Order: sequence, then structure tokens, then C-alpha cells
Amino acid sequence: MTAQRRRGRAATATVAIALGAALLLSGCAPLFAIVEQLRQQQAQSREEPQVELEGADFESQQPRWSRCYDGMQCADVAAPLDWDDPEGERIILSLVKQPALGGDPLGTLFVNPGGPGASGASYIAESIDYAVGRSLQEAYDVIGWDPRGVGGSSAVSCLDAQGMDDYLFGLGTTEGLEAGSDEWIAAAAEESSEFGEACLEATGPLLGHVDTASTVRDLDMLRAIVGDDRLNYLGYSYGTYIGARYADAFPERVGRLVLDGAIDPSADEAEVVRQQTLGFEAALRAYATDCLTHSACPFGGGVDQAMAAWGALLDGVDERPIEASDGRVLNSGTLLTAIITPLYSQDNWMYLDQLFQTVSDGDADLAFRLADFYYGRVDGRYEDNSTEAFLAINCLDYPSDPVLDLARMRATADELADIAPTIGRFQGYGEIFCASWPKRGVETREAVTAAGADPILVVGTTGDPATPYRWSVALAEQLQSGVLVTFEGEGHTAYGQSDCVTAVVDDYFLRGAVPTADPRCTS
Repeated sequence: MTAQRRRGRAATATVAIALGAALLLSGCAPLFAIVEQLRQQQAQSREEPQVELEGADFESQQPRWSRCYDGMQCADVAAPLDWDDPEGERIILSLVKQPALGGDPLGTLFVNPGGPGASGASYIAESIDYAVGRSLQEAYDVIGWDPRGVGGSSAVSCLDAQGMDDYLFGLGTTEGLEAGSDEWIAAAAEESSEFGEACLEATGPLLGHVDTASTVRDLDMLRAIVGDDRLNYLGYSYGTYIGARYADAFPERVGRLVLDGAIDPSADEAEVVRQQTLGFEAALRAYATDCLTHSACPFGGGVDQAMAAWGALLDGVDERPIEASDGRVLNSGTLLTAIITPLYSQDNWMYLDQLFQTVSDGDADLAFRLADFYYGRVDGRYEDNSTEAFLAINCLDYPSDPVLDLARMRATADELADIAPTIGRFQGYGEIFCASWPKRGVETREAVTAAGADPILVVGTTGDPATPYRWSVALAEQLQSGVLVTFEGEGHTAYGQSDCVTAVVDDYFLRGAVPTADPRCTS
């Protein structure tokens, strides 16, 4: 896992777990070493945001950079709440910059870790060596920013820590009802509506303006503020969607763009859920296949038996919920989150061995540690607003119908259970959440072309569970100048994980070198 905890984000609660574009993390270091780093994270005594801006000429801003994070620089800039009304209300965007270590930079490299909802500022501040290779740090000023709605920028807010605990881990009003029944759907819709209304009350008008199209406009403003004629950008996971939409909107301003762990911009919510469900089912099978080669593996028999054992464990905690030492009660929703978390990186598969054994023994503590890690919960506190931001951004980015088609939802849920027998049973009915959201979706899901843009590298990992490889293939084909770079391996995203991919990406950023053919990296 990253020192920033993740590249990307996952879905929440019983209904929202199938929201789509959800499970977009990545990792490499052991999970709990990183949780400990988060506990020890340096507190930043930032002043109230101050920006210098006359009128609505946002691109002319001069950021007031101040020292922070052991030699980095922090600043805040203003952006319009509504880009269609630049004279109206303003919001604040928070930035962290590491100046080029070698001096005389080639330009600025903007980095986004994904989500939606992950903090780009914290990602650079806390784990720049994981985010960006040393040679790129030497050559570029590296900037991570918190997109609108996220972290240190003008942010989405919903509930206090206890409220989030109740929403994410509580049994809720659907407890005891048959999933998919009219009563269950009505209760789930009511819970989702109450959560959305809490977000609207706490956040205000910003809740309707955290869509990706607005973030793309913000990013172009940031490019202009730092003085670059063209955008240099490294995006992971959901960050690839920002980059692809930027390239499509401003192809003439594309410099060197790398999109790692790509989302297919044309995939609607149903397709996203379907492919991610297949991806995580396949990743769990890959883990089981590997586990069975080790003497300490908690399973016997073959892969099918191991998958059946996971399915029985998920069913078992619903029939007999397990109380953790802190009083929270483990059900299938939280256990599924705990299972999914280590699947983002093969380096973390060992936690699945421990998870299966401890839950089988009636101990829920490790399951909650994994789920807490996933949600950014440390000692009962939530370290950021990534869960709230994730939901708010996705509900604007994926058009939804407030009138639910119950027959179609049930048919989709049945299909997911059929194509992914272990995980798919829990992935249906995600559309209930955004149908109940207080702000209607504003985005359209359509292919991008970025006609006339310079070459754009699209990196895909064949065993990526969160952003399936086929999405990288699709995006590279959609972009007129797209160049596919394949990593034949497991896990979510490849830069920094594959030496071959890292070399290709570094050469592209440093010298503009573009592969003449897909290198099909294997290491």
C-alpha cells in the first residue's frame, strides 16, 4: 500500500458498495506499517487559506508558497465554484509542491492518485518517492493538489465520526430484510437519502459542483498558474479519467500525459460494476491459486473449494455476526471490504491468510483493522473526507435515474451473482445510492478522442482487479494518440511496481520517447 494509504478509492456501506468506479486503490508496502505511518503523520499548522486574485482572472494568480513537509511548499489558490459563473462564489484548492531537486526544471508534473476522493496534496507530501521516480523528481517541479471537494480544498462534509461509523459499520434498517425485496430496497433508499441530505446540509452548494468536468477546468487553471504552456500529468486510477477528459477538452495543451490503471470513459455505471466484480472475483481466485502452493495456506482442496470457503465465511457472519473488541459487529459488508483491501497488491495477499483464519476463529479485529485502513479510520477518527468525496463525485459523474427500475436491478443483481459467485452476490443494487442523492448527475459517459494531442501513454495491468485491463485497452484505442503499455502481472497500477513500466514512463517524461509498440512488460 502507499504511504498515502491508496491510489484511489472504494465504495461504502451496504448499497454503495456496488456504486461503480469504486475500488480504486493500489499498494506495495505492508498495510499496517502504513497505518502506523498515518498515526505518526506530521501535523501541518496551515494558516487560513489566503489567495491573491483581482476580479475573475483566475489564471493570473500568484500562489503564496510557504515551506511545509520538510522542504516542500504549500499554497492555496482560488477557483470559481461554478465555471459557468466565474464572477460568483469562489472555492479554495490546496496544493503541495516539491521543487525540482536538480534545479532548472523541465516544467511542472501534476500528479493525481485517484479516488475519486484521494488527496493529491497528501500523496505528494507523504509518499512522493512512491508516487514519482527519483529521476522525475530531479527534472520536474512535482505538484499534488486536492481536487474540489477533497481534503484541504473546499471539501465535501457529511457526518461526524460517530455518524460515519453508524453508516459504514452499523447494521442499519435493512437488517433482517431479504436483499432485493421491496421492503429492503425502500429501507436502503431511505438510508441513502438521509445520508445525502446530511451531506447537502453540511456542504452546501459545493455538493453540486464536484464533478470531474469542473476538476478538469481547475487543472487547466493550475497549468496556467504555474506558467506551463502544456500539461504534464501522471494520473492513477480515477486520475486517468481526469487526464483523459482533460486531453479531450484541451488536446492542444497536452504535453506528456501518463494514465496508469485506466478507466474507460465510455463505460456506464452498470458496466463498471460488472467489470470490477469480475476483476475482484478473478483476483481472489489468483490469491487462492497462489495460497494453495504454500504449506501455511488455510485452505485445503482446490481453488473452487477455497472460493466456496470464502463464500461460506461471508454468509456465516451475516447469520452469526461477530463482535470485535471495540464493540463493532462484523457482517458481510465489512468483511467484503476487508477481503477486497489486500487484493490491490500481491504483496498484501498474506493478510488474506490471516483474515480467513481469524474470522473463522470468531475474531473480528483484523477484519476491522483492514476495513478501517480502507476507509481511512484511525483510532476512531477519519483521517480525511475521502469516503464522502468519493460518493459525491461519483454521483455527479454517473448519470442516474431517480426512478428505480426494480426489475432491471434485480436482473442485474442475479447476473452479478452468476458471473462472480463469491463476490457478485454482494455487488447488486448500487444504483439505489445515487438515485437518492440530492444533486443530479451532470456528466455523460462517452468515448474520448483528444484529436490532435501529442502521444499519451496508457498503462494497463493484466491482473488489475479495480481497473480491469480491458479499460486501458479501450482508452488507448479511443485516444487518437493513445499508446498502450501493458504490464503482465497482478495488482492495481504498474508505475513503480514494474521496473519495465517505470523505465518506459520515465523515458517518456524525461526525453519524450514513445514506444513504437506495446512493450508487454513482464517485470
